[in-house]
Amino acid sequence: MLISTKGRYALRVLVDMAEHETGNFLPLRDVANRQDISEKYLESVVKLLVRGGILEGLRGKGGGYCLRRPPDQIRVGDVLRLCEGNLSPVSCLGADAVPCEHAANCRTLPLWRGLDRVISDYLDKYTIADLMRGHDNGNDYVI
Repeated sequence: MLISTKGRYALRVLVDMAEHETGNFLPLRDVANRQDISEKYLESVVKLLVRGGILEGLRGKGGGYCLRRPPDQIRVGDVLRLCEGNLSPVSCLGADAVPCEHAANCRTLPLWRGLDRVISDYLDKYTIADLMRGHDNGNDYVI
């Protein structure tokens, strides 16, 4: 599984918007400048997030984008599934997968199902609020 630029940028945009939340709509230009990402490219990312109900958009003066839910209610797994379409490690486990004729005898299918569960569980336990907190570098040391 390889997360695309679109998925990575979606997470960066959501963290940025959560950190700069003012109760008003945030211009995409401001987010693009802070994140050093092309505004044109971000337009395609935020369109997905609006369609997925994660962001709300407003056109015109005073327009921009804002989060539709608090950061602690936006799961990383949901964002990545929205942007990537599928996080399954093998194609036969995808949501739109055609049932495999070898599934009944497949010795590796339990392995892939387990990995799929681990990936989903791991990504679903993190929220945008968790990403805002960052990580603690204070315990890193070398002996």
